[in-house]
Amino acid sequence: MKNNLPQLEPLTSDWMLNIIQDTQLQKELFEAYQSPLNIHNLPAFEENCKEYQKVLSTYGFKSKVFFARKANKFKNLINVAISSGIGVDTASFRELEQGVNLQLNPDNLISTAAIKNRKLLKLAISNRVLIVVDNEDELDQIFEISKDLNTKAKIAIRISGFEYKGNKLMSRFGFDVDAVEEMMLHYFKDSKREQFNVEGFHFHLDGYSTGQRGEALHQTLDLLEKLNIQGFNFSFIDIGGGILMNYLKHETQWIEFQKHLKDAVLGNRNAITYNNDGLGFTIRNGTVEGKLATYPYYNKQSKGSFLKKLLETENKSHKPVYQRLEDLDVELRLEPGRSLLNQVGITAARVVHRKIDARGNHLIGLEMNMSQLKSSSADFLLDPFVGFQNPRPDAQPVEVYFTGAYCLERDVLLKRKIELPQLPEPGDTIIFVNTAGYMMHFFETEAHLFERAINLAVAENKTRYQIADFEEES
Repeated sequence: MKNNLPQLEPLTSDWMLNIIQDTQLQKELFEAYQSPLNIHNLPAFEENCKEYQKVLSTYGFKSKVFFARKANKFKNLINVAISSGIGVDTASFRELEQGVNLQLNPDNLISTAAIKNRKLLKLAISNRVLIVVDNEDELDQIFEISKDLNTKAKIAIRISGFEYKGNKLMSRFGFDVDAVEEMMLHYFKDSKREQFNVEGFHFHLDGYSTGQRGEALHQTLDLLEKLNIQGFNFSFIDIGGGILMNYLKHETQWIEFQKHLKDAVLGNRNAITYNNDGLGFTIRNGTVEGKLATYPYYNKQSKGSFLKKLLETENKSHKPVYQRLEDLDVELRLEPGRSLLNQVGITAARVVHRKIDARGNHLIGLEMNMSQLKSSSADFLLDPFVGFQNPRPDAQPVEVYFTGAYCLERDVLLKRKIELPQLPEPGDTIIFVNTAGYMMHFFETEAHLFERAINLAVAENKTRYQIADFEEES
């Protein structure tokens, strides 16, 4: 019985298609660098940087964008970020160390690491890099190190626990916004205050609500006003990342996919995911419950339009965020990761084998593993592309799952069942598009002593690429 699998066609760029359609180039790349490969387009990253700057330049307040480095490890992106006029947000010692070793202006670096040991703090303080402080233990360590180094520490205070529609937005990060004023007045007094330059506030909200972010900004501005009256000099608010982007061509396909997935969970149609995984949807008493535990891959509001809506959020006095930032002369900072990497990367892997399991599923074994296409999302919901070395116009479509190299039953690269125009053969290429944001590196491991994927870049957009156009990490 035909499964009528729903499609999720991804937005793609010409540079991607020029590689996808060139099977000889794919073969040469694998021969030179092995499988899998991550390929980055540096002009696309630069264009995303400019897009944010263009949106922010339409307002009267000061602003600065920082690239959330944790979203992608490829070092070549750092220089593009700096040359594009944005900074780099680092979340670990090694990320910060790379920026320092590249001799970046310290104003273009910040440290937001969740765990900051003494080594990291010493590196940041000695290089005059701003530290986003999460707790009083960090403050105590910073105080002692800054005294030892005879150097003032530049810090921002991370806050959380904002109230939104009668509920507190809980987080494991930062100081409770309701307790920050008292903490600041108690901690930063006498000689202690002399060891710190307290420059700004920072927050990062889970999820993708413009309303929550706008309200959090208003509450932070209220706090900033109070503390500046009492002798502090907060000059910026950093709202972190989490700015939505859009991956898909068609909203209708996104809606249809969720409908089909619910029907499959209910048993009203054949499974469209491996082991009929509901990807967050469950069934109880004949009813589907829960919500999709993936990234919201289709979004009408994304990047610039998402940011614009956030900035137009009004407070109780009907004053929008952007107006208050301008009136108070407060700089807005943000740390996009995923959205700055929109259309920047593809991941290519070589087909090694085909088989049919006991349920009759076609399993296509790829020379990669699940950690090389993984984020916190329950699945990567984009249709992949295939570079067939021997395309057959008369072939019959086939439904497949892609499996990886780890000795784990759950190493299924996409939980979605995918329909292809023909059965791939060993040596064919499977290409996953728009993977630069979190998918390539965030959970990549070296289990089984597998080497990590090679990262390559193209520095120009071309209609036809040669092997010499691809550069490794500098």
